[in-house]
Amino acid sequence: MAATVRQLAFRAVSLFAVLIAVLLLLVVLLGATGFSDNLLRALVGEDVRGMRQALSQTIRDPAELERTVTARQTELESFYGLDQPWYARLPAAVGRVLLLDLGESRSLRTAAGSSDIGDIVRERLPNTVLLLTTAFLINAALGLVIGARMATRVGSPIDRVVAYFAAISFAVPAWWLGILFIILFAFQLDWLPSGGMFSAPPPQGALPRLLDQIKHAVLPVITLVTVSIGPSIYSVRTMTMTVAQEDHVTLARAKGLPESQVSRRHILRVAAPPIVTGLVLGLAGSLSGSILVETIFNWQGMGLLYFQAIGAVDEAVVVALTFIFTLLYVVLRFLLDVLYTLLDPRVRYG
Repeated sequence: MAATVRQLAFRAVSLFAVLIAVLLLLVVLLGATGFSDNLLRALVGEDVRGMRQALSQTIRDPAELERTVTARQTELESFYGLDQPWYARLPAAVGRVLLLDLGESRSLRTAAGSSDIGDIVRERLPNTVLLLTTAFLINAALGLVIGARMATRVGSPIDRVVAYFAAISFAVPAWWLGILFIILFAFQLDWLPSGGMFSAPPPQGALPRLLDQIKHAVLPVITLVTVSIGPSIYSVRTMTMTVAQEDHVTLARAKGLPESQVSRRHILRVAAPPIVTGLVLGLAGSLSGSILVETIFNWQGMGLLYFQAIGAVDEAVVVALTFIFTLLYVVLRFLLDVLYTLLDPRVRYG
């Protein structure tokens, strides 16, 4: 038991090191390449041009106009941190994020008007969790049921169909499939809404509001499930098929045990660790996929927030969201290690 605890503690420290490394890499990519400064200067330049045109209607003296515009430009550069080098501006933001002081957003707000990044994340995170958890549960259930059944029909026509479907499902981009579903089910058939989380105006009452949200979640959930269900089914099929050919399964069948018991206790139980690995890593991978899916369907979650933060060149939000997404990935990886110790005695006593 003590050895297992030490192993999990070492794993937690190593995963935290991964989290730090990702944030430092983000700082280098944003700062050392000049990407951050260039985008911020372009944003300041656009604001200054608009202000110059507006002030030229009221200030006729060219010298006074230039002084006013220059003063405003200096204020904007200070506001965006351009009066400091990137290696002084961005690492400080990372340090605050690690202390869970996420700071203030320059351009994004909550529905109540708060610019605090923590409030923005708390408002958006449940929406992403709802979307991804629903898709994950559907994907896990279908993958286990269909994949285990396909393992007993290796080489059959239905097995080949599933193999082709898995390849297509893995290859199709989520954003392309989402657009296709919107065109088909929202515009052509008019069965489901094309985007958003609620109708406009949203219905009154808890139950009608819940049903309206479920209706809006159907298309994004179907998109996430479709692009991930094929690989999930095929991986479960392959793992259970491999275990089904081992000697202990042959011995169990020779003893006359019912096939359902053989499948449950001697195949699925042994294949559980790699199956759980595939499912949990698939959930972790869907975090990045949710950025495109939420953007396409205008689902007010963390993915759409990430897209909006990049478009608004809001560095503080980008760094904070990178931390949150990486933290979720690290938590899922650590959860996977814990599940391994519960499912595989070789890990627990090795």
